[in-house]
Amino acid sequence: MLTGKSIVVIGGDARYIELMHQLVMSDASVFAVGYEEYQEKESEVQYVTIEDLNQEALDAVILPITGLDEAGFAEAHYAEKSPRVSSEWLNDLPENTLIFTGIRTQYLNDVTHENIVALFDRDDIAIYNSIPTAEGTVMLAIQYTPITIHNANVTILGFGRVGKSLVNAFQGLGANVSVAARKETDLARIFETRAKPLQLEQLSEEVRECDILINTIPTRIVTPEVIHNLSKSCLILDLASKPGGVDYRYAKKKGVKAILAPGLPGMVAPQTAGKILAQVIQTIIL
Repeated sequence: MLTGKSIVVIGGDARYIELMHQLVMSDASVFAVGYEEYQEKESEVQYVTIEDLNQEALDAVILPITGLDEAGFAEAHYAEKSPRVSSEWLNDLPENTLIFTGIRTQYLNDVTHENIVALFDRDDIAIYNSIPTAEGTVMLAIQYTPITIHNANVTILGFGRVGKSLVNAFQGLGANVSVAARKETDLARIFETRAKPLQLEQLSEEVRECDILINTIPTRIVTPEVIHNLSKSCLILDLASKPGGVDYRYAKKKGVKAILAPGLPGMVAPQTAGKILAQVIQTIIL
């Protein structure tokens, strides 16, 4: 239980609505900044501005999954204007106050407060989130292709936490799955899953028969050379964080549909994703 703990949530998306609900149910005092267009009348959440907060009383500050941009603004889906969080405000927080963010942006790298927790650097969060990510990817694949997943040629780039869940999801639907990776240990593990292992260096030659290309690698990996060998009917789903790993300029020129889709858990399963965040945040605070 979080009895006696004061937590402020600054910005965020639909996941954070469930997150705040879970924190309230754990008996925390919860404040919300950047929710002017949401405000539940029956909720115990207190909707405030940053100026209203008593910094000395805060046990935790929860920033959006996307962190803070280069000017310190927090992405807020329920406010007309994004709230700004200055580095001075963060640095002035008590030493024992925890600052949670999804990813640690450059702006946060310049903050000197020592207790910053990047949630998406944690294996538990990433593995839990890979489940709704895989489900959302299947949803997009069904929505944007004229073929069944069954017997489709699906190529997955990267065999990390999301890549592994994608293999399970698409194999379960009967797809012919190939996975591209660099590490020999990953290639061996891909073979063990009965997917086809591919060397990333040979990717452009291995995608000629691909129906759905899914990227999880946050670097420009789907180059013009790769896209040139794709059929125009191929669908590219880019799950990497912005700006993604696809050359969108050349994909458009070639006439290949490419969709940048980071943050799928927040779009397809915000309630589940919010519960995951609340569970891990509560554990860390306690």
